[in-house]
Amino acid sequence: MRALIQRVSRASVQVDGEEAARIGQGYLVLLGVANEDGEAEAAWLARKIAGLRLFEDDAGKMNLGLTDVGGAVLAVSQFTLYGDARKGRRPSFTQAAPPAQAQALYDSFCTLLAGEGVPVKKGVFQAHMEVSLVNDGPVTLWLEKDSG
Repeated sequence: MRALIQRVSRASVQVDGEEAARIGQGYLVLLGVANEDGEAEAAWLARKIAGLRLFEDDAGKMNLGLTDVGGAVLAVSQFTLYGDARKGRRPSFTQAAPPAQAQALYDSFCTLLAGEGVPVKKGVFQAHMEVSLVNDGPVTLWLEKDSG
């Protein structure tokens, strides 16, 4: 399971011209699910993201987390995080989980993250989304939990 995390001052998702979700300060989390991923990976990633300290304290150090600043997460399923473009010009997505498995683990991840006390908004699974964000910093972090 992979997550690309961007610290944002705001982020939103639109589907078919309608706003589906919006957050203020927090993290935009693009989440990719692999074939071998299960609940253990979702739980690990939810705990890890909930505990991250990516916001500055009064001394300018990244010592504050989402709950410290009243932040939220906008979670967007992103199977293309498992795109492999090492060969040829068209990426292969064979490592990405099939839609039913990916949606179940995406939903589980969001539920687990909310259980950690983090407000969570969601994109629309398998929809063509327009994601807007203002990356604050910029701060971008890649997290990955291998299956097994």
